[in-house]
Amino acid sequence: MTTTTQKFTFAEYLTYDDGTDTRYELVDGELVPMSLGTGKHGAIIRFITRQFEDALARSGKPWVPLPALVGVRSPRGRNWDTSRIPDVTVLPLAQWDAMADREAVINLNEPPPLLVVEVVSPSTTNDDYRSKRSEYGLLEIPEYWIVDPIVQKITVCILDHEFYDATEFQGDAPIESPTFPELNLTAARIFAGKP
Repeated sequence: MTTTTQKFTFAEYLTYDDGTDTRYELVDGELVPMSLGTGKHGAIIRFITRQFEDALARSGKPWVPLPALVGVRSPRGRNWDTSRIPDVTVLPLAQWDAMADREAVINLNEPPPLLVVEVVSPSTTNDDYRSKRSEYGLLEIPEYWIVDPIVQKITVCILDHEFYDATEFQGDAPIESPTFPELNLTAARIFAGKP
């Protein structure tokens, strides 16, 4: 017996409604439900978003950090579409404002986000470290953070010719971010979810 999974185009994905509140990523044409994650997962996302907001308020840069509110259309080199929803996406405020009357998805012909963050959970480890890292590199997203509470480390990936150079941060070592050079943050503070 063969089981087939329905494949969706990107346009079908944008209008899909199964009558529930379930949010989906589109991966190679297949709908992948996004779970809510644990309270700790959410606390980390909220903490990082607030830290970015505070840094932007101090710097005056016209950017906005958005917690799981923006999709990023991704080229996977296959026949079917992919659209990811990063845990945190940082983009210019003008780009966010331009989405006011349309789906909040960054298309392939639009500038990529300035930075994306994925918080690892047991079910997303391979995607966060491998698939998304490759996809985000092809999209030329300048900076990608992999925040891994399972092993208590943060990997900051900096783009260099469509590939990421990665630096790992643990404990009280200050996180170095080209996008947020003024950020005064450590892995320990992020995992504690407290200033």
